[in-house]
Amino acid sequence: MSDNIEGINYKEVIEYSLEPLIVHSQLKILYINEAAEKFFRGSREEVVGASPLDIFKDTSKPAITKRILGAYSKPAEVIEETIYRMDGTSVDVELYCHPIKIGETKAIQTYVKDITGRKQQEKVQYEMNRQINELASKIVPFLNGIAILPLFGAIDQERAEQLLKLVPINVQGQDVNRLIIDCSGIYNIDNLVINYLFDIKNVLKLLGVKCILTGIRPDLALEAVKHDFSLKNIHAFSTVKDALYFLGVNNTK
Repeated sequence: MSDNIEGINYKEVIEYSLEPLIVHSQLKILYINEAAEKFFRGSREEVVGASPLDIFKDTSKPAITKRILGAYSKPAEVIEETIYRMDGTSVDVELYCHPIKIGETKAIQTYVKDITGRKQQEKVQYEMNRQINELASKIVPFLNGIAILPLFGAIDQERAEQLLKLVPINVQGQDVNRLIIDCSGIYNIDNLVINYLFDIKNVLKLLGVKCILTGIRPDLALEAVKHDFSLKNIHAFSTVKDALYFLGVNNTK
């Protein structure tokens, strides 16, 4: 490929870029491309001539001003910020800017990348991890080394994997030798997750902890049988009350 790139119209290149792009100098926007016009939900006439600081929260403006001043001499690091569109809606973005020259004028070219979807996914992941940690920590001591772990909600593979990691640790930390895992609050489960429940039972057995399952619905039991999970040495009861009675806590009946 030839290195000769003369004749390329770079204004057309940036104009039709899919990424929103802003050119500004001395805190004044000189140009935005078509993608930026759509992204900011405003016409070029509204945006060009305004200050690039106008899109930022007041608390961010001092740091952004310092960043802009430094970007006249060298590219700035990519940062994440919350900015505002012309209609007042906020959006999470990544910003990357670097120095350019327009004739003799020093300017900055800033690329804007919408990361709202990624940030929302991070929030979902954070909440999921919080729920997993909360779920695994809800081992309720009863008496004489007996404890109860109530499971609830939807248990997917990721939550099941975390339970497999965290439950044995929490059991050891509470000197439990018999654990009742109550599944009556689970409303969504598949055969892969059932497998993890059996894995938890087997790990606890190696730690000297007897595991008893309660509240397993008929459809879950059928899934276990259908997928040939070993039911040997499995103690299962309809209710926690029945399991406690089996363990000798006679005053529950």
